Amino acid sequence: MSDVTAEQSTSTTPPPRRRHRRRPRKWLIGAIGSVVLLLVIGVSWYEVHVHPFGGPGTPVTIHVTTGESYTAVTAAMAQDGVISDGFSLKVFNLIHGTPTVLPGFYTLPKNSTFQAAHDVLASGPNTTALVIPSGFTLKEVVARLKSEVSVSYASATATALSDGSVQSPYAPAGTTNLEGLIAPGTYLIPPSLTPKALVQTMVMRFNHLAASAGLLPSTTYGGLNSYQLVTVASVVEKEGYITANMPKVARVIFNRLAVNMPLQMDATVLYALGQDGGPVNHATESYRSPYNSYLNHGLPPTPICTASKAALEATVNPTPGTWLYFTLVEKSGTEAFASTFQEQLANEKIAASRGL
Repeated sequence: MSDVTAEQSTSTTPPPRRRHRRRPRKWLIGAIGSVVLLLVIGVSWYEVHVHPFGGPGTPVTIHVTTGESYTAVTAAMAQDGVISDGFSLKVFNLIHGTPTVLPGFYTLPKNSTFQAAHDVLASGPNTTALVIPSGFTLKEVVARLKSEVSVSYASATATALSDGSVQSPYAPAGTTNLEGLIAPGTYLIPPSLTPKALVQTMVMRFNHLAASAGLLPSTTYGGLNSYQLVTVASVVEKEGYITANMPKVARVIFNRLAVNMPLQMDATVLYALGQDGGPVNHATESYRSPYNSYLNHGLPPTPICTASKAALEATVNPTPGTWLYFTLVEKSGTEAFASTFQEQLANEKIAASRGL
């Protein structure tokens, strides 16, 4: 009995089911793979932008104006090749903080890392914009460098302006004085610019300026060589006040030189005294100096300031006329010209009646 029951029990009990492992669905594997791939691509893209290949390139200077947005600044940097992408830099700044960018000039190398760009912007402007107006002397240029860059940079520039290490094609042989042989204008001085390189740039700009005005190193006019013509232009710059007067002032200088008449230009006396403007009286007219054109005939030994293009053009294209005198007759800067001393005295009376 027990045997039969055991047999029946054995035969009627269903066999145990095998457990089958569920295979992951293919779409899930694909989705995970896509996410991983996107992460890899995203990280790689970010790293390439943050740390560009090839190292720093040539320096680029950007100008940040007052009120300019950070977005505009980064867009300009990307356009100039300083950074690879402005948006990526914004992402970088979300992690490292967005710097406050002050107005001014910033010089950065092309292909900069985000960290390098971030650090430069955060540190404030690193490039000085040196403005040299027409009529400035080398002494005034050095003084401005001293106040806007540094005493040491100004001192080194003064040396480069006088030691002959930078030559001008307009200067006579043996002359190391570059007075009058640099151009007016704005010069950017990034951290990498040496004083000698700055002087070279100033001289090169003058060469282009003079040539554009019609004055070449080979130019002669009125019996004067190019250096002497630059000297005339420097006097015209100081004595002419405004552009409209300059061609006639140049003619007065040439007319006086032609009859061996002292130039008697106040600007030459003031240069000898180391002054920029101011009255000239009988005492100062007697000041002993080769630059004093009341005491000496002919031109000063060197130019007396940096000439503008207008003064250079007036020198090589003076207005025809017989004038020997001129004086200021209007507060606007207008001058009256005379061919005789009696005419000059009449013009001086007009000036005096107007408080000039």
